[in-house]
Amino acid sequence: MSGRLSPIKLDNYRPLRELVFETLRESIISGQLKPSERLMEIQLADELGVSRTPVREAIRKLELEGFVVMIPRKGAYVADISLKDIADVFEIRRALEALAGELAAERATEEEIEHMERLLFDMAHVIEIKDIDRIVEVDTKFHEALYVASRNQRLGQILSLLSELIQRYRTRTLSNVGRMKIALEEHRGLVEALAARDPDLARRLAQEHIESAENSLMNCLAMDEAKGKRNR
Repeated sequence: MSGRLSPIKLDNYRPLRELVFETLRESIISGQLKPSERLMEIQLADELGVSRTPVREAIRKLELEGFVVMIPRKGAYVADISLKDIADVFEIRRALEALAGELAAERATEEEIEHMERLLFDMAHVIEIKDIDRIVEVDTKFHEALYVASRNQRLGQILSLLSELIQRYRTRTLSNVGRMKIALEEHRGLVEALAARDPDLARRLAQEHIESAENSLMNCLAMDEAKGKRNR
């Protein structure tokens, strides 16, 4: 592990352990810390400019959330998510995202629906200019807005965690402009169902959107694997 992480910028309003945890989690999601990479407390503490204690606490919390695995007598490693793990995550997301869509159709305010409509315009723009980082950002904001509109905080927390677990892989499909144009239309249909206050349709469209995203990601990963075998 080389020095890729920047020193923590202290925030007087937040505990250091939270800042260290969020920094390490984001580094895993973004791919700065690679799957199967060993996490050395001393090195991480040096790079972040903190003591080992908040690093140790952060690693324990990351293990609880599935980002890190602890191997006896060897230490902590960035979790290497398998295709089965990804399929399991999507299986749960399909059910919970469908529930979020149903609840949002019943509970969303007009302002929240208008916010999601504005995000659709933003998404169309970033797709047009092929700004991958912004595509990922706006797509994430759209789903977070749906979770908020469901008025079920626990549901939103679980769905956000599931999305983060596979964020490094989602970027692979979100960089495909063709896929994102399809996703945009799927989002648009969902917003129309919310505006029509049709919970059954919103549930179905939310579930189909996650199924579509899963199929796209699995196809990309299968192509990557086949390409890797040809290049060996």
